Amino acid sequence: MQIKDFTIDPDLKELTEHRTTTLPIACYHTTISHNINGYIPMHWHDEFQFVLIMKGQAVFQIQEESVTLDEGDGLFINSGCLHLARDNHHSGCVYICLNVSPSFVLSQELFRSHVYPYIGATNLPYLRLTPQEDWAKNIVDAILEIDRLIRQSPALYQIDITIQLAHIWRNLVANGFPLEYKEAEMLKNHRMKNMLNWIHLHFAERVRLEDIAKEGQLSRSECCRYFRRFLKKTPLNYVMEYRIQKSLTLLQQPEYNVTDVAYQVGFNSTSYFIHQFRKSMNMTPLAYKKQKN
Repeated sequence: MQIKDFTIDPDLKELTEHRTTTLPIACYHTTISHNINGYIPMHWHDEFQFVLIMKGQAVFQIQEESVTLDEGDGLFINSGCLHLARDNHHSGCVYICLNVSPSFVLSQELFRSHVYPYIGATNLPYLRLTPQEDWAKNIVDAILEIDRLIRQSPALYQIDITIQLAHIWRNLVANGFPLEYKEAEMLKNHRMKNMLNWIHLHFAERVRLEDIAKEGQLSRSECCRYFRRFLKKTPLNYVMEYRIQKSLTLLQQPEYNVTDVAYQVGFNSTSYFIHQFRKSMNMTPLAYKKQKN
C-alpha cells in the first residue's frame, strides 16, 4: 500500500491514520514519484517514523537539515518534526515507511523514562541509520521483519511486532545519543509551524510577506531567513508552490475548468496560473487535467 495524496490539516499535521486494524503502527512501501505532487511534501505527525531505502536514492529534509540516503540506508524521524522527501536524480526511489505511535514503542511503565525524553529532545530531529554500525543494522533488520510480519500476518504476529519495536528502541537508546533541550529551538519550530499554518489557511487570498512574518512574530527579513533555512525558498515562493500543489487535486475534478481552479487557489489571472503551473509541473494545467481524467 502507498499513500499517494497526503492529507494534512492547516498546520501541516498529516491526517493519515497510521495504524493497522489492531495496532497503532503502519508499514508501507512508498515510491516517491507516485505521490500526487511528485514528491512527499512538508508535513509532520505525532508518530515516530522509520525509513529504509529499498531502491534508488532519496533526499529527506527534516526541520532545517537535509540528508541523502542510498539503497540500504535507514532514517529515524522524531515525533512532531517537519519533514519532506524527494527522489534524487529520478532514481525511482522506493522506501519502507514504518510509522509507530510513541506510546506503543514500550510499555506504559517504561514510556516516561525511556521514550518521552527522546520526543522532547531539540537536538534529535532525526538519526541516520547506517547499516555499517551494529546498532543501526539491528534497527534496519527489525524494520524488514516488521514489514514481513505485516504482509504475511503469521500466527501471533502482533506480539512479534511488539518484540521487534522494543528491539528497535533498545538499539536506538543503546546508541547513547546525548539529549539536549533548548528553548530557542522549540520556539523556532513553533514559529515555523505557525507561519506555515497561516499560509495553508489563507493561500487562496492575497498573501503578503508582512502577514506571514507577523504570524511568526518576526521581522520580514527574519521571516525570509526562517524559510530559507527550513524550506530553501522564500516565503512567497513557498506560497506559489503550495497553490500549485492545491490545484492538482482540483484539476482532477471534472466540474472545474482551468480558470475555476486558478481563482480557487489564489491566482487572479488564468494566464499567470498557467505560466507558474508549467514552470512547476513541466506541462500546462489543461494537459495535466486531460492526463488525470
